[in-house]
Amino acid sequence: MQDTVFVPSFGNPPRNLVGREDTLRAFEDLFQSVPGSRERVMLLLGQRGSGKTVLLLQLAELAKKRGYVVASPTIVSKELPTRILEKLKDEGSTFLEKPKPKIVGGNIEIAGTGGGIALQYEDETKKSFSWKLSRLCSELNKKEKPILILVDEVQANQDSLRELIVAFQEMVGQNLNVSMALAGLPSTISSVLNDHVLTFLNRAVKIQLAPLRIGDIDYYYRSVFSDLNIKLKDTQISTAAKETEGSPYMMQLIGHYIVLGADRNLPVSDTQFETAIQTAKNNFMNDICLTTLAPLSDKDISFLAAMAVSGETAEISDIIDRLNSTNSSVQTYKRRLVQAGVIVQPRRGTVQFAVPYLRDYLYREYAE
Repeated sequence: MQDTVFVPSFGNPPRNLVGREDTLRAFEDLFQSVPGSRERVMLLLGQRGSGKTVLLLQLAELAKKRGYVVASPTIVSKELPTRILEKLKDEGSTFLEKPKPKIVGGNIEIAGTGGGIALQYEDETKKSFSWKLSRLCSELNKKEKPILILVDEVQANQDSLRELIVAFQEMVGQNLNVSMALAGLPSTISSVLNDHVLTFLNRAVKIQLAPLRIGDIDYYYRSVFSDLNIKLKDTQISTAAKETEGSPYMMQLIGHYIVLGADRNLPVSDTQFETAIQTAKNNFMNDICLTTLAPLSDKDISFLAAMAVSGETAEISDIIDRLNSTNSSVQTYKRRLVQAGVIVQPRRGTVQFAVPYLRDYLYREYAE
């Protein structure tokens, strides 16, 4: 069957958002707040596959319906300031006046002799990004058009991001009607907040994208599969929901492969179902687990591999024994991995994996 519902690829907006009601309410708070309010700056923190980009796109659509001029999600790079200006000019072109030339010289006609004036457009190329952005947003505000700037895949120690935040802070000081939302991994957002230039962001609304509730996914699957006339047993639907482990991306993957493997008007067999689940897991491990581990050090991965032997929850004392290390050394790696959002500490002396199927992948690849 052809899949017309599930979209398991990064950044593609799904047909329905599942279990993000709290985040959508935060979006409404942004729209209802006055310029300069803390609700006007929002940070979305979440692991890969948690739906950060999808939520930024949803925020963009909601804002446009309310008359905002939106700089659609821009990935942090050295071109970030230029791209934001380009996007705002494109989106707001209907409301922007054409540049007016200035008189820079001329002479008066005398006794029939020729005369004329020289015109020149203001040269903005030498102006700062802050000046350009402030002037652009001020002009749009005069047309009663509020501004929303969206930034995706926030990276720490990026001069372009610092330049944007400084410019935005200046606009807030000018009482311009501007808002901003940024999305990134917990570790990078944490590094950005600790940047002495960007302390302004510490006042922003922070939204930690928690795993989806299994019950919400179960309900969604039942509704979608019924609409698609895909015949699944109740136990299969319940199992599919549990296998997502609350990951929005895994929810899309499992749904996608169930649809692709189903025969029209025939019940989904156990073999078809199990193949769909395993294919989804393999893709999730390649897309999410591998990219989660890529920036980590060898010792970080050794810590995680020692965790994997214990299961989803591990005792710190067991990790110390397996690594033949000291408590202070293991605690250092634990703190770093907690900050990166790879693991969590449910109670003193224990740690758990925060990324679905990361334990399975580590156990398969690294356990002796």
